[in-house]
Amino acid sequence: MKFRKYAAIALLSLMALPAFAQDFIAGIPRNETLIIQGTPQQNADWFNVWAPGGGAAANLNGLQQLTTDTLWFINPEGGKDAWQNALASEPPSYNADFTEMTVKLRKGIFWSDGVEFTSDDVVYTVQTQIDHPGMAWSAPFTVNVASMENPDPQTVVFHLKKPNSRFHTLFTVRWNAAWIMPKHVFEKAADPLSFNNNPPVSLGPYQLQSYDKGGNWTIWKLRDDWQRTSIGLAAAQPPEVKYVVYRAAGNPEARVIEQRNHNLDVINDMAPEGMFSIMRDSKSTASWLKGFPFAHPDPTLPSVLFNTKKAPFDNKDVRWALALLIDIREVALGSYRGAANIAALATPPTGSAPDDYYAPMQDWLTNFELDTGSRKIKPYDPNISAQIANMVRGQWADQIPTDPAKLQRTFGFGWWKKDVEAATELLQKAGFKKSGRQWMKPDGTPFAIRLQVEGDAIPTLARAGTVIAQQWTQAGIATKVDVAGPTNGQRLSTGDFEAAIYWSIETWGGHPDLSFFLDSYHSEFIKPVGQIQPPRNLQRWQDPRLDQIIERNRSIAFDSPDVAKLGQDFLKLAVEEMPMIPLMAYNKFAPLDTTYWTNYPSADNPYSASGPNWSNIRYMVVGLKANPDAPKP
Repeated sequence: MKFRKYAAIALLSLMALPAFAQDFIAGIPRNETLIIQGTPQQNADWFNVWAPGGGAAANLNGLQQLTTDTLWFINPEGGKDAWQNALASEPPSYNADFTEMTVKLRKGIFWSDGVEFTSDDVVYTVQTQIDHPGMAWSAPFTVNVASMENPDPQTVVFHLKKPNSRFHTLFTVRWNAAWIMPKHVFEKAADPLSFNNNPPVSLGPYQLQSYDKGGNWTIWKLRDDWQRTSIGLAAAQPPEVKYVVYRAAGNPEARVIEQRNHNLDVINDMAPEGMFSIMRDSKSTASWLKGFPFAHPDPTLPSVLFNTKKAPFDNKDVRWALALLIDIREVALGSYRGAANIAALATPPTGSAPDDYYAPMQDWLTNFELDTGSRKIKPYDPNISAQIANMVRGQWADQIPTDPAKLQRTFGFGWWKKDVEAATELLQKAGFKKSGRQWMKPDGTPFAIRLQVEGDAIPTLARAGTVIAQQWTQAGIATKVDVAGPTNGQRLSTGDFEAAIYWSIETWGGHPDLSFFLDSYHSEFIKPVGQIQPPRNLQRWQDPRLDQIIERNRSIAFDSPDVAKLGQDFLKLAVEEMPMIPLMAYNKFAPLDTTYWTNYPSADNPYSASGPNWSNIRYMVVGLKANPDAPKP
């Protein structure tokens, strides 16, 4: 019955997609092709990942996953081999006071057009982006780099403006990083911000074969000289995947149908009920976790982001009031059908964070006091995750842990108690008044909110937005869900939103250092609304105490025991100020079809990230094995 329901819902979506086998992959052997869910491209001709491109999503069509490269990678799943040297031959080397970083590069790496990769490309990448504000990494390079030198083709020395022990992280991939530009290509372009880089030369193992100008698909082919890449130099065997297709796959229900028909090997994300259905019914589907919730716990923190440069969201009392009007249990059930790992702290409860932060900070959270203007309250409830677990235990009784530690790993720790009375006091403290059932702002106009969501691309977060909008509306704050679709990223980065369900916090995953997102929160990177905010402080939160934490973190080594202490200082400040409302870890429902390919990463074999948007997926692509029982061509 469920399958027929999905089929009916998906029919219109599938009819809107391009014809499949008879159209764009005609002539490509299916048993040599990995098909991945991509994102429809607004500007399909754009292949410049270093510039905005008028709303193009050049990092979501396979370009950054398969053709770009940088100095280092960190496997977000952790493990003893988490650190990976890519274009660099060894880890970075700093001087004693962290004002100089030396990089040694690998020999024998070539761009796909036959030009050798050298230190000239690295220097050009940094200098070009310093010279052209608005490019992807212009701001952090400008703030950090005083000068550079490359005494030979395999050496680059960065002289920094001030100590920064985290400078290397700009070139270290967890999801993406500062990709190295092909100097010999871009130096011929009149303007690197308007240059579409089409066709792109590749520094990775695959190169562009063809693409749909309508933005529905992109096909990448294994390079003939794939051995002359950072992956090729380290590979023991040639990749068995010869072609990679990124393709639009319709709405979440349509993705289920396409994977059942073996037309979609890797799904980026889908609705939880679709995941539950396909895991129950399909014998050819693999998932990160073998049992409930099946999902991959990304080290990413979906939150309610506030544009702190727009009133009244510049007032922490208003932000806290909105937090206390949320019932996180309803959000968990409405978005993830209960398969949510809730988070009260401004770091996702995945990887090492439960041990580094969540468990050690439970006493502080429980005793945290909030001044409502009328009284002081202790808003934290450490038992909310157990309540959510009990709500779904009836459906998944044999898979819901009873051990408290395991339960916390699955459902999270505690969260804030819904408290309408305290929220009322906070709004009154901020100068708001109630007129009937409607809250009025201090200027006498109705308090209404546009709550932005991306839409069907991330169904769980769209649903979370709907639930929260209903809760705020019921409390007297008229809230409308604003579906941004493919313009979501551009609107967030330019500050064209009031509140949004998205994330501005991503961590390394297996390391307590928070610099992957935290360094970008320094006030030196804040841009006015209307200009592009560098990743990742989308809420434009600014606080001298925050700067002090970041500057202290820059002055100590990556593996210093003080890293976790500074992390706790940040997390306490984020609780007090509530610049965003952390909701939960990003559990991604990403089923993997094994009809044609096996050896996907999993919790038992976490050799790579598996998310289609993650550039780390390149390690999965070259690690897959052809299924010997696949249908014959």
